[in-house]
Amino acid sequence: MHNLVVRTLTGAVYVLLLVGCTVYGPVSAFFFFATVAAATLWEFGTNMNTHLHARMPRPINAMTGVVLVAAVWLSAIASDQTARMFALYGLLMLYLLVSTLYRRSDSPLRDWTLCFASQLYVALPFALVPLLSIVYDAETGAFAYNWIYPLALFIFIWVNDTFAYLCGWTLHKYIPYKLFPRISPKKSWIGSIGGGLFTLLSAVVLWQWQPDTMPLLRWLGFALTIVVAGTWGDLVESLIKRQLGVKDSGNVLPGHGGLLDRFDSALLAIPASVIYFILTA
Repeated sequence: MHNLVVRTLTGAVYVLLLVGCTVYGPVSAFFFFATVAAATLWEFGTNMNTHLHARMPRPINAMTGVVLVAAVWLSAIASDQTARMFALYGLLMLYLLVSTLYRRSDSPLRDWTLCFASQLYVALPFALVPLLSIVYDAETGAFAYNWIYPLALFIFIWVNDTFAYLCGWTLHKYIPYKLFPRISPKKSWIGSIGGGLFTLLSAVVLWQWQPDTMPLLRWLGFALTIVVAGTWGDLVESLIKRQLGVKDSGNVLPGHGGLLDRFDSALLAIPASVIYFILTA
């Protein structure tokens, strides 16, 4: 009972922070996702340094990710500071490369690879959030912040995860086909299909709530993109944990594990959503 209470309270705080910061405005959204990016990069580095005996410079790697998030957010509003922020990001990436000369790393190639992989896998997705939320208004000549799309992305992830678990738990004994047993033995095809159907249903609800945003067909495509990419994101993180031999990526969220555990689906769903909106524009 104690574990259930802790898990519930932690989940409620997590959801309130994410929803509140996303809806309140672009500044709060930026600080939330920049903070999450830094903490997740730190967690990634901790896991690699502990279990793969790497020597990732966690503070600089986390700072580099925050600068990337800031650079893309500034780019989204066409700030004149964008070029300087990207230049700073390039400088920090060079530092990550050169610093191994002075740290006497046993495997510099491994450390470089892990640092650069973490920027692509963790930092870039959080940096791409403004491409879903900040749009240029041709009539006013100004940039407008629309929180509905990043919020919908996480709603789709939560609905898909929840109903995939419930459908798999109740129906797997009748349709016992595993989705990806080599990586995640508990995931089933019937669970994934059920989660996907309920996610599409939630897209219809959001379309009815916000009918002026985009057509229903595009909402359904958005939801389907999240279902596929989010499932892949979950499996990718499961593969990482399986290689490291850990159950959770961390313990920063009591009852839920680490930040990688909470944002694993989003790390692939955010870039996939940006690509989807670009291709369907």
